[in-house]
Amino acid sequence: MTSNTRSVWGLSAAHLVTDLYSPVLPAILPLLIVEQGYSFFLAGLIVTIYNLTSSFVQPLVGWVFDTRGFAVHIGTSVAISAVFISIVGLLDNYYLVLASVAVAALGHAFFHPSALGTVSRLTRDASRGRITSYFVIGGNLGYAIGPICAGIAVGLMGLPGLALLAVPGLVMAVVLRRILPAPDRSAVPDPVVPATRPSYRAVGLLVAASGLRAWAIFGSVAFLPTILTMRGFDLVTANILVSGMLIAGVAGQVVGGALSDRYGRKEYTILGLVTAIPPFVVFLTTGGIVSLVALMIFGFILWSTFAVTVAMAHEIAPGNVGLVSGLMLGLAVGVGGMGVSVTGWIADISTLTLGLTTIPLAIVFAVPLFLLVPYPWKSLVRGRLPTRG
Repeated sequence: MTSNTRSVWGLSAAHLVTDLYSPVLPAILPLLIVEQGYSFFLAGLIVTIYNLTSSFVQPLVGWVFDTRGFAVHIGTSVAISAVFISIVGLLDNYYLVLASVAVAALGHAFFHPSALGTVSRLTRDASRGRITSYFVIGGNLGYAIGPICAGIAVGLMGLPGLALLAVPGLVMAVVLRRILPAPDRSAVPDPVVPATRPSYRAVGLLVAASGLRAWAIFGSVAFLPTILTMRGFDLVTANILVSGMLIAGVAGQVVGGALSDRYGRKEYTILGLVTAIPPFVVFLTTGGIVSLVALMIFGFILWSTFAVTVAMAHEIAPGNVGLVSGLMLGLAVGVGGMGVSVTGWIADISTLTLGLTTIPLAIVFAVPLFLLVPYPWKSLVRGRLPTRG
C-alpha cells in the first residue's frame, strides 16, 4: 500500500465519522410523523433543508479550497454535525428543528470539498475510480451505521434519546483535533492548470444528472423506514434493513470504481442506472424475502455509480477539483433533497407506495442526461476500432 493510498484510507475514516449523522433525520421521520404530527411533506422538508443548506455551502467551500487552500478542521465539522443533529430530538418547535438541521448541515458541508479535493490530487487517472471509491465508502459506512445508531437511541428513550448520539461525535471530534494538524494553507498544492478550460456544459449536465440520481438515493432512504414500518417491521428492524441496503452500496462502490477504471466510467454509469430500476420495482410490488433481497440489490447497483461519476467530474475539471466536488456532493445532493419533498407531497395526496414510484422515474430521467455528458466512451470506442485485413 502506497503512502498516498494510506492517506486516502485515513480521509475515508474521517469521512465515516462525518457522514454518521447524515442519515439520522430519515431514520427518525416515522417518529416525527407520529409524535409531532408532521405530514409527509413537512417531514420530507426537514431532509430537504438539511440537503439544500449543505448543497449551497459545499461549492463555496470547494471554491475557497481551490483558490485559497482554506479548510475547516475535520474535528470542528464533526462536532457541529454531532451537536445540532442530536438536539433535534429535544425540540418540539418545528422552526427550531429546521434551524438546528440547517446548522448541522454546515458541519457536513465543511468537510467534503476539501477532503475530496485532496483525494483527487493524490490519485492517477488510471486508478481514479477505485481510489475515489475508497474515500466514498467511508461516508457510505457512516451513512449505513447512522440509522442503526439512531434506531437504537430512540428505541431505548424515544426522541429525547437522540441526544445520546452527540457523545461519540464529540469524543471523536476531540480525538481528531489531537491527532490531525490544523489545516495549513501552505500545505495545499497549487491546483493543476488544465491545458483547456473545463467544459461548463459537461459539468452542468453531470451535476443535473447526479441530482436526479440523488433524488432516487435519498428519496428511497428517507421513506424506506416509514414504508417498512407500515409493512409490519418495528423501527429498529426497519433501520437495520435500510443500513443493510447501504452496506450493499458500499460493496457496490468498490466494484463499480474498479470496473469503471477497466471498462469506462460512462459505460458503467449508464449500465448501473438502467439495471437499478427493476429491483426497486420488485421491492415495491412484492413482499417478504423477495422484496428485501430486491432492496439490497437495488442499493448495491445504484450506489455503485456514485464514486464513478465523481471521478468523471475530477477528470473533466482537473483544475477545480474542490469546486466540482462541492457541486457533486453538494448541489447535486441538494437537488435530490428537493425531490424528497416532491416524493412526500405525492405520498400525502395518494399513498406512500405511489410516492415512491418517483424513485425509478428519477433514474429514468437521469439516464439521457448522463448520455449527453461530453465524456469519452472507453469500451465502446475500443470495440469500434477498425481491424486491418
